Amino acid sequence: MKNVLLIDRQVRIRYLSPTCAGTVHDKKIADSSPYELPVNSLLLQDLGFLAFSLEGVTTWTPHRKPRGGTLTDEQKADNRRLSYSWVPIEHVNSSVKWCRMLKDPIRLHRPGSRDQIMDIGCSLHNFRIRLSPWLPMR
Repeated sequence: MKNVLLIDRQVRIRYLSPTCAGTVHDKKIADSSPYELPVNSLLLQDLGFLAFSLEGVTTWTPHRKPRGGTLTDEQKADNRRLSYSWVPIEHVNSSVKWCRMLKDPIRLHRPGSRDQIMDIGCSLHNFRIRLSPWLPMR
């Protein structure tokens, strides 16, 4: 199962996409998700969203190594800066998965139950952040 999360600078989850099958591509989920970001905001995204963009939003995507080539030193430094900024996002993903039901196979087949379980995991993360805030993203 797969979801797309939108996380703000205070590492709170602001948007949770509907749950999709694991075979659905990340960009397809993002394209079908109706959310907007403020103008002039920065969106960090991984290579699964390579051609995804929103109007008025700056996207920061890592550089891919060309086939049979190498990255320039500037591109490597840019990827390093992006990976440094990516750490809090990965911490949010692990915080959501503290709820063990999200890690184990879900055998509930009632419509909407998987969305509800993911919603509970994201809500618990936001609740934990409100009780003891982490350092905001750089």
